[in-house]
Amino acid sequence: MHKVVVFVRDGLLAMEFGSVHRLFGQARADDGTPLYDVVTCTITPGPVRTDSDVFIHVERGVDTLDDADTVVVPASDLDYDGSLPDAGIFDRLPAGARIASICTGSFVLAAAGLLDGRRATTHWKSADRFRALYPAVHLEPNVLYTHDGNILTAAGEASGIDLCLYMIRSDFGAMVANRVARGTVVPPHRSGGQAQYIDTPVPRSTSSSTAHAQEWAIANLRETLSIDALAARQSMSVRTFTRRFTAEVGMSPAKWIVQQRLHRARELLENTDHTIDRVAEEAGFGTATSMRQQLMADIGVSPSAYRSTFRVVG
Repeated sequence: MHKVVVFVRDGLLAMEFGSVHRLFGQARADDGTPLYDVVTCTITPGPVRTDSDVFIHVERGVDTLDDADTVVVPASDLDYDGSLPDAGIFDRLPAGARIASICTGSFVLAAAGLLDGRRATTHWKSADRFRALYPAVHLEPNVLYTHDGNILTAAGEASGIDLCLYMIRSDFGAMVANRVARGTVVPPHRSGGQAQYIDTPVPRSTSSSTAHAQEWAIANLRETLSIDALAARQSMSVRTFTRRFTAEVGMSPAKWIVQQRLHRARELLENTDHTIDRVAEEAGFGTATSMRQQLMADIGVSPSAYRSTFRVVG
């Protein structure tokens, strides 16, 4: 199994800790076999204070990192005080291990020098302090999560869920990630480039929101989905529709449509024997070349390579 080690510290944000265990712990193969071994470690084994009125007892020390495949560092309320652990602990990791942080857990990775020259994010409230402390990091404070090489960072508690689902999807495909998402009653996918902070919550279908247009677009991805057509579905001017859509969703309509088409293409590549050309057509890309370019830009693999890795058989 893929070993996930959750590295915790005093002041641990309990929600982030629980989410990591719950999400990876739910990932199962079709026969019910667990796909991840999820364990917790800390610098000094024993009681670890959380940000609430409870402690957790951690039995494992940092030697647990020696054979980790993935390490996840949740935030601590001490991150704001500069109380960071010995940066050398990450030297124990095997070559190629994946390292992820949630919220201000990124301060730990930055203090260890792991983020120098890399893209990263952190909670938007901590962005100014992060920049001042770690100017060598390419901070992107307006996104949900980042992936740069073997390093991943999530902006906050909820986007930590998005990041875990992203890693599960990358490891075992959309089918497994979608089952985990359904089990925890969360959206199966939000793009990492989506904005951290959205002024308007995800809308219900009302005359003042763009939910109806979103639903129609998802049901008609094969069609030519121009902004004019979407705005007309919502009985809005293009300018008003674009402004409201971006406020509600956190990205432009054009970028959102590409994300929906990519999601559909990945489902078809995993679950059907359709030719690459047909998948491109049904997902709305028109040509296999266009779909290949978008898939390569999004996850770095071609449609055929993606299918060979994640095709569901039987």
